[in-house]
Amino acid sequence: MPPSGDRPRRPPDGKLNEIRLDSIVAKARQQADTRMSGYREQSLRLFPWVCARCGREFTRANLHELTVHHKDHNHDNNPPDGSNWENLCLYCHDWEHQKYSQQVKGEGSGFGLTRAAAPPSATHNPFANLRDVLERNKKPE
Repeated sequence: MPPSGDRPRRPPDGKLNEIRLDSIVAKARQQADTRMSGYREQSLRLFPWVCARCGREFTRANLHELTVHHKDHNHDNNPPDGSNWENLCLYCHDWEHQKYSQQVKGEGSGFGLTRAAAPPSATHNPFANLRDVLERNKKPE
């Protein structure tokens, strides 16, 4: 059982006000729908229903899998011409954010990016004296 601070708190009388709870949930859903319908609906009207990365095409049946990505990662930057948006499928959108967070953290920032590989930094060759060792241990015939 989680510590008492992690559980939802109940009112002192032990009864939940279901009407108030339903009102809070409905309001949160309405606000989320309002936020999402703004730029998402505009992007779906402006751009074809195709992932800008992998080229996967979408229909009304699977349109819920097409997301709107903010190119500059600023969700408040929503110009009406859609210049900060691109439609991406769920998978490409996940990859784009994973790549961005790796670059920000600096961890594995080269993963998935095309660039020249660094020369190997190892200078030790474990087989450098192998021939000499084999010659010394060679049994006479």
